[in-house]
Amino acid sequence: MRPVFGIAGYVLREAASRKFILAFVIGITLMLLVLSLSLRLEVLDGALAATRLFGQDVNTRIRAVDVALRPLFQASAYAVFYGGTLFGIVACSDFAPSLMSPGRIEHLLALPLQRWHILAGTFLGVLTMALCGALYGSGGLLLILGVKTGYWTAGPLIAALLACVSFAAVYAVMLTTATVVRSAALCAATGALALVGGIIAGYRTSIARVFEEGLSREVFRAVTLVLPRLSSLADAAADLAASQPLEVQSLGTLLVGVFVFGLGVLAVGFWHFEGKDY
Repeated sequence: MRPVFGIAGYVLREAASRKFILAFVIGITLMLLVLSLSLRLEVLDGALAATRLFGQDVNTRIRAVDVALRPLFQASAYAVFYGGTLFGIVACSDFAPSLMSPGRIEHLLALPLQRWHILAGTFLGVLTMALCGALYGSGGLLLILGVKTGYWTAGPLIAALLACVSFAAVYAVMLTTATVVRSAALCAATGALALVGGIIAGYRTSIARVFEEGLSREVFRAVTLVLPRLSSLADAAADLAASQPLEVQSLGTLLVGVFVFGLGVLAVGFWHFEGKDY
C-alpha cells in the first residue's frame, strides 16, 4: 500500500500549491470568524432567550437550544453536502488528467508501480482533501455554537462524513472518465451529471409519476435504479445534523447503494486503465 499512499501524498501536495483551494480554506475561516464575532446567543437553563447578529435582534422567542439551532444545522448540512460536492467537482477535475498527461504518465509507469496504484492513490488523495475540508467547516461551526450555547452534538460531523461518501461516488465517475479521455472539462461535466442524476434518483418515485405509463416510465425507473440516491443521502445528513428522526427508511441500505455504485464505476476505470497503451 506504500505506493498508493505515495501517489496520494503527491496529489495532496499538488492541491496545497493551488491558490484557489487555499482561497477556499481562507474563505471558510473568515466566515467562521465573522460568525463567531458577530453572533451572540443568550442561553438560560438550556433555552435560547435571545439571538443577536451584528448587534440586531434576530428572534426574541424563548425556545430550547436544540430546537432553535435545528434550521441552522440543517442549512449547514445541505451547504456542506451540495456546495462541497460542487466545489470538489470543479477543484479536483484535473488531478487525474494531469497525472495521465503525456510525459508524466510514462514516467509514473516506468517506476516500480502497478497501474492500479496510480488510480487508487489519486482517489485516496482527493477523498482525503474532501474529508479535511468537510470536517474543518462543520467542526468549526459546531465548535462556535457549542461554546456559545453549551449544546454539543456530533450531528454536523456525521453529516460531513455522509457528504464525503456522496463525493466519493461522484469522483469515481470523474476518475473513470479520466482513464478514457484526458480532459478536465469532461471530467467536471461527468461529475456534474453524476450529481444531478443522484439528486433525481433520490426522488425517482415522485418523478416517475410525471411520465405516462409505459416504456418511458419503465426506462426512467431502470436508469435511476442504478444511480446512487444522493438527494436522499443529503436529506439524511440534514436530519442527523439537526438531531431529528431520519425520514429515509434505511440509512444502511442507502450507504450500501452508494458504495456499490462507486465501487462498480471504479472497477470499470481500473479495468480500462490496465489495458490502455501509453
